[in-house]
Amino acid sequence: MDEIEPRLRGLMLAGLAGEAEPYRRLLDELSRLLRAFYGRRCPPGLDAEDLVQETLIAVHSRRATYDPGQPFTAWAYAIARYKLIDALRRARLHLRAPAEEADALFSALDAAGGAEAAMAARDLERVMAVLPARTRDLIRETKIDGLSTREAAQRHGMTESAVKVAIHRGLKSLGGQYGGSDVEGD
Repeated sequence: MDEIEPRLRGLMLAGLAGEAEPYRRLLDELSRLLRAFYGRRCPPGLDAEDLVQETLIAVHSRRATYDPGQPFTAWAYAIARYKLIDALRRARLHLRAPAEEADALFSALDAAGGAEAAMAARDLERVMAVLPARTRDLIRETKIDGLSTREAAQRHGMTESAVKVAIHRGLKSLGGQYGGSDVEGD
C-alpha cells in the first residue's frame, strides 16, 4: 500500500488538473484494486464487477470532493465500502457473524492494513457505541486486545461465565442490528 498511495494520489491530482492520460491510468489501476477489494467481500448473489463499475462512476462523478491533503486510497475505499453496503441493502443480504466466528471477524480487522484498517477501526467504534460501556469494554478487551476471559473477568470483578454471557449478548445484539439475529447455539 505504501507505494500505491503516492502513485494513485499523483494520478488523481494530475487528473484533477485536466490531464486525461494520468486520469485514465488512475481508473485502470483503481479498477484492479477494486476487483480484489470486492472479490474478498462480496457474498454470493452480488456481482463484484457491477460494484467495480459503480464505484468507478462514483469516483469520477465525485472527484471534485477529493481533498488533496488526505490519502486518496482512504477516499476511494470509503466510496467502495458505501457502494458495497448499498448493494447489500438493495439485495437484502445480511452478513452473519455467529458468536463462535467473532474471533475471526476481529482478527481480520487486526490483519487489515493502512487506510482500510483505520476505516475499519472507526466503523467498529461507531458500531460498538450502541452497546453498554462494560459490554463494549469486554468485547474490545477479549476480541481485539487479546485478554483471556479470565483476565477480563478479574479486571471487571466478574465471573468468567458472566463475561462470556455479556460478550455473547453484546455480539448477538450487534448481529441483530447490523447483520441478522442468527447466532449459533440459539
